[in-house]
Amino acid sequence: MNPRLTTARRAQRGLTLIELMVAITIMLIVMAALLTLFLNVSGSQREMERVNRQIETGRLSIFVLENEISHAGFWENYMPEFDDLTVNVAPTHVPTGAVPDPCLAYSAANWTEDYKRQLLDLPVQVYNSVPVTCTDLLPRHKTGTDIVVVRHAETCLPGTTNCEADVAGAMYFQSSLCGTQKPSSFDLSTGAFDQMFLKDCTTPSPKRKLVTDIYYVRDYAEAVGDGIPTLARSRFDLVDGTLAQQPPTPLIEGVEGFRVELGLDTLSKTGAAVNYVQAIAWADAADKSTPANRGDGSPDGAFVHCGATCTADQLVNVVAVKLHVLARAAAISPGHTDTRRYQMGAVALGPFNDHYKRHAFATTVRLTNVTGRRETP
Repeated sequence: MNPRLTTARRAQRGLTLIELMVAITIMLIVMAALLTLFLNVSGSQREMERVNRQIETGRLSIFVLENEISHAGFWENYMPEFDDLTVNVAPTHVPTGAVPDPCLAYSAANWTEDYKRQLLDLPVQVYNSVPVTCTDLLPRHKTGTDIVVVRHAETCLPGTTNCEADVAGAMYFQSSLCGTQKPSSFDLSTGAFDQMFLKDCTTPSPKRKLVTDIYYVRDYAEAVGDGIPTLARSRFDLVDGTLAQQPPTPLIEGVEGFRVELGLDTLSKTGAAVNYVQAIAWADAADKSTPANRGDGSPDGAFVHCGATCTADQLVNVVAVKLHVLARAAAISPGHTDTRRYQMGAVALGPFNDHYKRHAFATTVRLTNVTGRRETP
């Protein structure tokens, strides 16, 4: 037999059964390792998505609330008498005692001039539970979270670019620049808006839509019982011919905690207490630059948390708002147990001892439109 042919036949011989089984075993080990790696990477990716959504929930909530509250008290040229340093007598119409009903539907009878003036002079109201008059409007309120009402005039003029059209029957606000009208003059109505004027005291001043938003946390997102706490907003508007706070719209899912604390301007620059019952007392009667019994635009003392509600005496001096938001992940994280406590101002939430991840967010917002009226050189 030719030895070369024998060698060629041996070279073409296939795998033995043992060799095949070893190869399959190695392949299975490699596949198992790849599958484990894939599952780990997928799990890590899902966890990153959950955390990113949680962070985005908190950041977006703070952004929305901060942007809204920063406009609180914007009434163009309107200035309440108690903040007007040119008034040399005791101011009238100083809010005191009970606060205005935030859910009062509009009618000429119940929206009196005093009620409308209170809406302007108290641009922020805070509650730790749903007011009785708002029970039907704000359903499924999440216990332990606050409710905040924010008011201001729209920052754009109706009918202009990127602004709503001028709608007949809607609620608009108009202030005056005319020197013969007091800075505390205003028109808040659905009328003709021909009584407030520009500097020429002839041309009607522009009107702006009234913005009244109520923010609260409810215990569901889309369907009752889905268990997703959600930040929602009710807005005052004209719908089907009726002016009222409209049913809430869900804004941001995953907001589980919401606490609002208020910075009150209760001391003047001289350190004396604010007193609106009296006329302005000047620290120096000669230059009249520093009032001794009016606020200076800065919060004094610790920030205040409202109980069932703050009084008008407190709210009239709000110059800053501290916001605390607790964001919860949309889904549970396997293997994670939340044993942490989350500081929300003067109180702490938790531990929840469940499998959701959470993160607390906080910021302080200055009410520029209020503080700007009170600051002196």
